Amino acid sequence: MDLARIQEALRRENLDGWLFFDHHQRDLLAYRVLGMDSRKHVTRRWYYMIPAEGEPIGAVHRIESGVLNELPGEKLQYSSWQEQHAHIARLVKGMKRVAMQYSPLCAVPYVSMVDAGTVELVRAQGVDVVSSAELIQIFESNLSDLQFATHLEAGRRVDRVREGAFRLIAEKLRSGVDEITVRDYILDEFAKAGMVTDNSPIVGVNAHAGDPHYEPRPETNSPIHPGDVVLLDMWAKLDQPGAVYYDITWMGFCGTPTDRVRNVFEVVRGARDAAIEAVSSTIGAGRELRGFEVDDACRGYIRAKGFADYFVHRTGHSIGEEVHGTGANMDNLETHDERRLLPGALFSIEPGIYLPEFGVRSEVNMFIGAGSATTTGEVQRDLIRIE
Repeated sequence: MDLARIQEALRRENLDGWLFFDHHQRDLLAYRVLGMDSRKHVTRRWYYMIPAEGEPIGAVHRIESGVLNELPGEKLQYSSWQEQHAHIARLVKGMKRVAMQYSPLCAVPYVSMVDAGTVELVRAQGVDVVSSAELIQIFESNLSDLQFATHLEAGRRVDRVREGAFRLIAEKLRSGVDEITVRDYILDEFAKAGMVTDNSPIVGVNAHAGDPHYEPRPETNSPIHPGDVVLLDMWAKLDQPGAVYYDITWMGFCGTPTDRVRNVFEVVRGARDAAIEAVSSTIGAGRELRGFEVDDACRGYIRAKGFADYFVHRTGHSIGEEVHGTGANMDNLETHDERRLLPGALFSIEPGIYLPEFGVRSEVNMFIGAGSATTTGEVQRDLIRIE
């Protein structure tokens, strides 16, 4: 735990303290920010207050009195609920605004870890409980140079696997190839390249490409034929501690694309590029940018082209050691994400248009550096012609 950095952030955000709480490992964010071992046997509630100034203080149950031993500060012990409530009052004494892993109206579900009853219990002590969402992304989504390097290397390897997957389809197009064959090829190549993933890639043909989270299964497996649209959505990271994901979606067409498919691809590409430009120009000018504003730039382009009803998900998500990270999302559809895009943030830009007969998505990753923002891997400009 970097206590000085946490307290500096609290003062910058005009907060009196950050109250961490857990029961049965519900909040792994707390363990990561505090630098605790999340494999502990935790069956009772613990609390840990980091004030903006001064020494931290915790509260633990007597039968698990050592759960916070690795952290600095006094540890109050309780057995009864009356003692517990009294200790909470002491933890927040003299404070007015306290952050917790809570999100008003669950606007940011990735940080909404504390149950409503516990929030009520803390508020009953006369303090204002506010969301720790901005704090979380400072400590969870600000990539180190080493982490960013793992992302870039994963990108190089994933891009090679993606090229190989399209080449495999082309080579087997006449003799026979299907979604599961391509999926298994990608997973095998990830393993050979020293990468891991949390789930199988999406290989979607025609109408399956119109299902944003389609997953090939034996009962849905589709052959790939000339004249088909093919979507490949792939994400992986290096098989090493602290590695960060790379996450992309590319589109191909078996043969010469139809005008309809080409037009939809061009709209998606234009929306993607509008979002990239919004990020690059705003960050480059030194202005503040929030997640919902990126979504607005992307979605506005698609709306102007008449496809608004077919873009059914957010524009992008935070990326970290988990493919869906806990930083700001590019979202003004599923949620209204007002979190700022901070230096060190990595995220996807992935607009899509999903029609009954086929779907198109184009996904790139962007990184916020010191006064600039850039894509981190290859960017698809034209449909891959698979032939």
